[in-house]
Amino acid sequence: MELNLIITMVRNRPSLVTLAKGIIALPFMVLVVIPSFLLFLFSYNLVLNSEIHMFFIAIGIVPTLIGLFFAVDTVKTFFAVGKGTPAPWEPPQKLVITGLYSRMRNPMITGVVFILLGESLIFNSAALLVWAVFFFVLNHFYFIFSEEPALEKRFGKDYIKYKKEVPRWIPKLK
Repeated sequence: MELNLIITMVRNRPSLVTLAKGIIALPFMVLVVIPSFLLFLFSYNLVLNSEIHMFFIAIGIVPTLIGLFFAVDTVKTFFAVGKGTPAPWEPPQKLVITGLYSRMRNPMITGVVFILLGESLIFNSAALLVWAVFFFVLNHFYFIFSEEPALEKRFGKDYIKYKKEVPRWIPKLK
């Protein structure tokens, strides 16, 4: 009986290859490729003093680790609970409202923004800070005008209720 349940659970999830494609295509581009390109193009640094830069590196590790935790946790939750991936071509089949999603509606994007802010501190880069702000603003409007209406259509009253109870970006404290 338990073996059949495990087999059913595995069959209803996307493959690990599909999950890997989603991780490589989207977060890798946002967190590695675009920042590398910006660092290559714009060598302007926020601070010049090496001691202050070491301080910025140490401080930048904190949001980077928080963002990595958010990103990994949300991908695992999408895969295990939602039976899907973060990629739009293989979205979750079930509404995910557990874990970090019980406190905020977009912890994955919040995690990515934290990583980008950490990168801007670690690499001492104004260009990466601008990229982090642009990425957040772009996603804010995308969620309002595209993602949320699509989720309302897909999940109906359950998503509308969830949307009323859980904030978009700032986590609610229980």
